[in-house]
Amino acid sequence: MGEFDSVDEILEFAIVREVEANEFYMDLSRRLESPAMRELVLEFAKEELEHKAKLELEAMKEGIVVAAAEKVAEFKIADYMSDVELSDDMGYKDLLILAAKKERRSLRLYIDLAAIVENADSRETLLSLAVEEAKHEARFEIEYDEVLLKGK
Repeated sequence: MGEFDSVDEILEFAIVREVEANEFYMDLSRRLESPAMRELVLEFAKEELEHKAKLELEAMKEGIVVAAAEKVAEFKIADYMSDVELSDDMGYKDLLILAAKKERRSLRLYIDLAAIVENADSRETLLSLAVEEAKHEARFEIEYDEVLLKGK
C-alpha cells in the first residue's frame, strides 16, 4: 500500500487532512475581502467537517478506531502538503491561488488513496471526496478569473 500499511492508516491520514482543511478555511475566511467568498469559504470549512465525518463512518464500518491527529507526520507524504502557508501580507489573488492549489492537492490525494484501497466502499468514499475537492478548486479558479476580469 505504498507508504501506508493498512486501510486504517489511509483513513486516519485522510481524516487528519480534513481537519487541517477545515482549519485552513476558517483562517482564510478571516482574510478574504469578498463577503460572498467569505461565506463560500465558511461553507467549505463546514463541508470539510462533513468529509471528516464520512471518513470516520467508513473507519467505523471497517472496525477502525481513529487515533489523534499527530499521526500525519509519520506518513511523510510531502506531495500532498502545502509548501506555502497563509500570511497576513497575501493579496486576494494569492489567497485564491493558495486555496485552489490546496484543493488540487486534496483531489490528487483522494484519487491516489482510492487507487491503493482494496475495499470497494472505502474506495467509493475516497473518490466521492475527490469530486468534492475538485468542486472546491473550480470555485476558487472561477473567483480568480472573475477578479482578473474586473482588473483588481
